[in-house]
Amino acid sequence: MPKLAGVGGMVSFQAKLAAGLLRRHYEVCYSLADRPFDAVLVIGGTRNLKGLWQARRSGIPIVQRLDGMNWLHRRRKTGLRHYLRSEAGNLLLALTRARFADRIVYQSHFARQWWQRVYGVEKAPGAVIYNGVDLAVFSPDGPHRRPDQRYQILLVEGSLAGGYEGGVETAVKLGELLHGERQLPVEVVVAGKMSAGLQRHWRERASFPLRFLGVVPHERIPEIDRSAHLLYAADLNAACPNSVIEALACGLPVISFDTGALPELVQGGAGRIAPYGGDPWRLDPPNLEGLAQAALDVLRNQDRFRIAARRRAEDAFSLEGMVDAYLSVLLS
Repeated sequence: MPKLAGVGGMVSFQAKLAAGLLRRHYEVCYSLADRPFDAVLVIGGTRNLKGLWQARRSGIPIVQRLDGMNWLHRRRKTGLRHYLRSEAGNLLLALTRARFADRIVYQSHFARQWWQRVYGVEKAPGAVIYNGVDLAVFSPDGPHRRPDQRYQILLVEGSLAGGYEGGVETAVKLGELLHGERQLPVEVVVAGKMSAGLQRHWRERASFPLRFLGVVPHERIPEIDRSAHLLYAADLNAACPNSVIEALACGLPVISFDTGALPELVQGGAGRIAPYGGDPWRLDPPNLEGLAQAALDVLRNQDRFRIAARRRAEDAFSLEGMVDAYLSVLLS
């Protein structure tokens, strides 16, 4: 039975990939000391550089999976500790890419171009594999409580801290535009880790219903997605956000600015991408009017956008397709 070693972060991705590999009768381990194995997948980076060096010396293929880079800490004050941790993380990723990886998997074409722009074209063969989602679990069919009297705008992030707080500010301003100038009955629902102080700050300023769900169990996300009318993808310059592909799989249309991989992901009428209107790398103020118009288009044509969202997920983001693609790279 072939055996593959997976090391590094992103526990959720690791679990999904491992489950798919086990279904195909591959053995999986999570330590470079658990020899023998046939290939190594480094999810981002690992501090065990000695283990990578030993695997490489033994002729074992090393594949690195790369997201984007840490960058918001250079534009916003996130604290010295966060700054140093972010810089160290970037250096570790770049070192693994340059010195250890035999093959590199990028989560999107945007991510690949970003790494090439900053660190040069990779010496190892590279490929792009989008994240995948279980289309049976994340589906339009299932329990939901979509409100009839108002439109629900959803924002889902793992954490809304460390420089990502601006996404909530934009979501609130979008709600104000739709509720105030457009006279639409809307509510904004935010899922993700956020301080109580910031929650209170934005609640006091919103003229429409604003709910914070906090950190929610992953198994609740499908119902939350199905209960909304659109997802606002707030992360600027994102490589391949899971919240987007999960929403699409649930038939939830996505709106966002044209930064990062979003123009790659939200295609085929699965939502609307609005021009940012400035330089997102410098955190220029965005064009909120364009985002509001994108939201109006989606809200007024729900059936069409919901069907297209699910179709896009089926075409590009199936979990089985992702596992097959990783196997092809790991064992090629």
